[in-house]
Amino acid sequence: MGVDRKFLLCGLFFAIAGLCLGIYMAASRNHSEMPAHAHIMLVGFVFSFIYATIHRLWLPGLVGKLKSIQFILHELGALLLAVGLLLLFSGHGSEDSLAPLLGTGAICVLLAMLTMAWMVLRARPVTG
Repeated sequence: MGVDRKFLLCGLFFAIAGLCLGIYMAASRNHSEMPAHAHIMLVGFVFSFIYATIHRLWLPGLVGKLKSIQFILHELGALLLAVGLLLLFSGHGSEDSLAPLLGTGAICVLLAMLTMAWMVLRARPVTG
């Protein structure tokens, strides 16, 4: 399975999780987990979908480990952020105890974005 499809499937997973959290917040009338919901939808779903599109349309001929590294960095970072923010905003952990988890997640997402930028800058333009 190509990295574009992996990103798409992970993005859809995050979209489902984010929508379920949104429905839960609406039903409970407790929106304290809104920051977690926003990060799940943006970092998990939207970024993954954009990365899938970029890999499919602009990086189809790129081979090597860099694509896989970027995928792992992003999805791991998105998952760490989602879990950490859910724990934080649901009251199941303090900022101090979750800081390493959240910091690691944020750094992974940033490194994945920098890796994507590097791949796009180095890629040969696709003609068609």
